[in-house]
Amino acid sequence: MQIQTTPLILTFGVADPVGASGIQADLAVFGALGCHGLSVLTGLLIADTARIEDIDDVDADWVVDQARVLLEDMTVAAFKVGALTSIEQASAIAEIISDYPQVPLILDPFLSGLPDSGLADDDMLMAIRQILVPQARVLLLSQVELARMAETWREGGSGDLLAQDVAELTGMGCDLVLVTGTGSAGQGDGATISNTLYDENGVVETFSEAHLAGPFVGAGSTMSAALAALLARQLTPLEAVRSAQQYTHGALAHAQRFGMGKRVPNKFFRAGQFDAA
Repeated sequence: MQIQTTPLILTFGVADPVGASGIQADLAVFGALGCHGLSVLTGLLIADTARIEDIDDVDADWVVDQARVLLEDMTVAAFKVGALTSIEQASAIAEIISDYPQVPLILDPFLSGLPDSGLADDDMLMAIRQILVPQARVLLLSQVELARMAETWREGGSGDLLAQDVAELTGMGCDLVLVTGTGSAGQGDGATISNTLYDENGVVETFSEAHLAGPFVGAGSTMSAALAALLARQLTPLEAVRSAQQYTHGALAHAQRFGMGKRVPNKFFRAGQFDAA
């Protein structure tokens, strides 16, 4: 019997014909960082590099069948949950993942290319918060996505709303919340943009990188896939977040323009070399 040496990651997400986000992007990042990806489709996109025109959902029963068959055959080192298309999917995936509490989950449920960024349905937001967020090792979302989710529970409020909103999520059991786009500084070539990592006690670390001219498609998907791969390779969560930031910045710095729309991160910019430092 062959002994498994390559970490396996099971990712749930949409099929993107461009390969910039979703399942295709995840598999590329996993491969670039020394892992092998297993995939369960949640939806099919009609998209190019400029926009997503439409999305067709996959029946929740099909999602369950895809995942259970894989998990009965192989042992995975990490889960990633990306964009979902129904509450039924969210419920089914949450139930599956609950059977593997020792396996880290990276949760990145919002697809920014959609007209509403997947944020239009309050019931969907509440389902994600109540049944998936508590199981997440790391939740990745932008400030806009966090604020929109917070509208489903927040009543008024003042002071540092960002910290308060994150505290609501970590209080539900999510270990770490990585909020992207939390700050910017400078102008021109010296401009920087920041992401901030939180745990139950507040800010863990703020990461600043040089601002890169875009626009890009799939930056968030690249980051969350890298996090999943690095956790699967048994880095600590903080080490994984740091290295994922560096990897994503490099992929964006070497992004390519395939069509008339946005630039696509180059997942293989290091030609397969892995550096967790």
